[in-house]
Amino acid sequence: MSPDQRREALVRATRPLLHEYGRQVTTRQIAEAAGVAEGTIFRVFGSKDELVDAAIVACFEPTELLRRLEEIDAGVPLRERLHRVVAVLQQRYLAIFHLMRALGAVAPPRHLHDDPTLAEGQAEVSARLLALIEPDADHLRRTPEEVLHLLRLLTFAGSHAEIADGRLLTPEQIVDTVLDGVLRPDAPDAPDAPEAAEATHDDGGPDGDGGPDGDAVPNEKDR
Repeated sequence: MSPDQRREALVRATRPLLHEYGRQVTTRQIAEAAGVAEGTIFRVFGSKDELVDAAIVACFEPTELLRRLEEIDAGVPLRERLHRVVAVLQQRYLAIFHLMRALGAVAPPRHLHDDPTLAEGQAEVSARLLALIEPDADHLRRTPEEVLHLLRLLTFAGSHAEIADGRLLTPEQIVDTVLDGVLRPDAPDAPDAPEAAEATHDDGGPDGDGGPDGDAVPNEKDR
């Protein structure tokens, strides 16, 4: 096994241990998990901290996240598609939050900001997420970029036990809130309240695709 392969194997063995022991993980525990002698660690890493730092960086790499996003079919209805997107993002956030608690950290380690590979990976994630929203851009009141921003914010907050006061949001709750808001369709201030729709869409909506009473019904195909 080459030094690079050995490093990769040790990082892979260390990652799950970080969730359990944080930085208190021992080289003995790492060696046992990797199936090597403790001395092997120091042939490819200068110290335990160097190995732990490399494992932390690996935990934040978006490779697995990208793979799971690529599996989402852009052809399914928007609502179902976003349910799947949020489920993937939520699992990612939960894993990161668990890791940070184990590390005793309140924010990602500062050295992560110096890793250009992670920045490139995050840009790829954003591009993939946008690609899953853009096919329905004409059905949205906001741009795909704005929708993605709202979706990420609500998913992050709704997946954080302290922010959510212990009541984590489900993917369905998150997506339905972003797509539908919290006002009832018949509320006076609703964008498509019956009286507003009657005044502005008596011809069945701007494209003639109104509801049975001539009122616009946004995103009906995605409900």
